[in-house]
Amino acid sequence: MIIGIPKEIKDNENRVAVIPPVVQSLTKAGHEVFVQNDAGKGSGYENELYEKSGAKILDKAADIFSKSEMIIKVKEPQEEEYDLIKPEHIVFTYFHFASSKKLTQAMVNSKATCLAYETVTDGQGGLPLLLPMSMIAGRLAVLEGAKYLLKPNGGQGVLIGGRPGGEPAKTLIIGGGASGTEAAKMAAGLGSNVYITDINLNRLKQLSEILPANVTPIYSSPENILKHALNADLIVGAVLIPGAEAPKVITKSMVEQMKKGAVLVDIAIDQGGCFETSKPTTHSHPVYIENDVIHYAVTNMPGAVPKTATNALSNATSKYILAIANKGVEKALKEDKGLQGALNIANGKIIHESIQ
Repeated sequence: MIIGIPKEIKDNENRVAVIPPVVQSLTKAGHEVFVQNDAGKGSGYENELYEKSGAKILDKAADIFSKSEMIIKVKEPQEEEYDLIKPEHIVFTYFHFASSKKLTQAMVNSKATCLAYETVTDGQGGLPLLLPMSMIAGRLAVLEGAKYLLKPNGGQGVLIGGRPGGEPAKTLIIGGGASGTEAAKMAAGLGSNVYITDINLNRLKQLSEILPANVTPIYSSPENILKHALNADLIVGAVLIPGAEAPKVITKSMVEQMKKGAVLVDIAIDQGGCFETSKPTTHSHPVYIENDVIHYAVTNMPGAVPKTATNALSNATSKYILAIANKGVEKALKEDKGLQGALNIANGKIIHESIQ
């Protein structure tokens, strides 16, 4: 199979989809790999490392797409890439179709086979390709939230961990999955008083056993969310319905009642966001203020830490990439029920039920 790895063009997206050791595995298996010039530079992988692994370096994205059968990316195709995607392409990346009708229609029109990282499952019902980035995003959410609580950044002027003899900031984390749990650990480690919500009672029990004493798990009822949101300095939205649009758990009316200078960080923005007032932002312009509340909703948070995130992502995706390349997409999907879940769009038709 001929595999193409284009350079990411989303704002400040410094990750690369495939690292040189995985390229070497592909070329040793007899596959041809094209890598766009400097695609790995932001993650610390120079062209020379890809060439030593057997890849060929091409200057233009158009050449990568035109020569390749499978395109492997990190983030969803951007508008300037839509016309490069053809019916014969297999595109494997984070698509997050639920958040963009324009992207969905463009991929339907392309008639390409669209495989989404975020809907691959494992034998336990987990999301193995979403998990590593969710964990990183959860940790980053608290770091960014703590930064924007500072007065020079528009916040209240609150130190997330407080001071000896003084009360620390209050953090509310909505969603007790991977990203929410990592956010709770990070906020607790910084000394915040943390409340984390979930609708699964068994998960709440687990969280009470594994999280530090300054984290309180609470049931995710509208009443509890409202009560704690109005007193929170930092709120992290980490709600996930795999492949589907995130529910709006913080309403506009709640935001209107929050503390002036409070910070909202919406990790779920890739899936449409879980705050009614959320709208996508970029690393270049990460925040905006609505009703005196700071909103951070960057759609590619792990792109800020590419040396950490690229390796985690490539290690997770490599076995699936090799399976598709070695067996072909039809056989690979047939033999791996978890990988079957990745198929979102094919032959101009929407396949995955979450984006119907």
